[in-house]
Amino acid sequence: MTSTASLDQQRTIVAQACRVAAGRGLVDGILGHLSLRVDDEHLLIRCRSDSDTGVAYTTPTDIRLIRFDGTAGGPGELDGYRVPNELPIHVEVMRAHPMHLGVAHLHPPNVVAADLAGITIRPIFGAYDIPGAWMARGGIPVYQRAVLIRSTSLGKEMVAAMGDRPVVICRGHGITSAAGTVQQAVLQAISLDELARMSLQVLAAGGTVREIDEWDWDDLPDLGTTFTTDAAWRYEVARLDNVQ
Repeated sequence: MTSTASLDQQRTIVAQACRVAAGRGLVDGILGHLSLRVDDEHLLIRCRSDSDTGVAYTTPTDIRLIRFDGTAGGPGELDGYRVPNELPIHVEVMRAHPMHLGVAHLHPPNVVAADLAGITIRPIFGAYDIPGAWMARGGIPVYQRAVLIRSTSLGKEMVAAMGDRPVVICRGHGITSAAGTVQQAVLQAISLDELARMSLQVLAAGGTVREIDEWDWDDLPDLGTTFTTDAAWRYEVARLDNVQ
């Protein structure tokens, strides 16, 4: 088991990611939850309490250590806290894809609206957001059911729809984004939301949503994690001071 000091650091990271997601409008109120795998039996996840003030105000205390079966991962971990009903989202993603350590289940309105409007999320921009463009080029799958994913069977259904992609749209519901870190999972969700927002805006202006030209891909390089993840995350954390 990870040391107490390391767990405390990880709780802080997950709490920060919750606030970033809320600051970006990817969740509202108490809806949505993020998690981080600790080992093959435990994860840290944003839980709820009777004094919950919403995802935007998540503190490290709200991030609790639990087992994959939903029970407390240590003494007192669920004292005064409840595991999200949709815990199977996190557990089944982690079981199916061991490389996914961070999972974010969010409710971005732009993505939900675009999907319900029949818009397929495609790489409609390039250097505007290179990681987002590459993510969209690989395809954004859709889980067709607009249900609360609160059982193992529904979690497995969503994971099957997700396939080997890092994000999946849950029709009439939200999205699930998974990555090697919880920060990357949130950044992927931000990119997906921007693709959806831009698609809706183009159509509202009377334009046509179309993919960028094929020959552009050679000049859309991977700029490395220092730029695409580290710097991007520093910005997301810094902008929180002007959001709340």
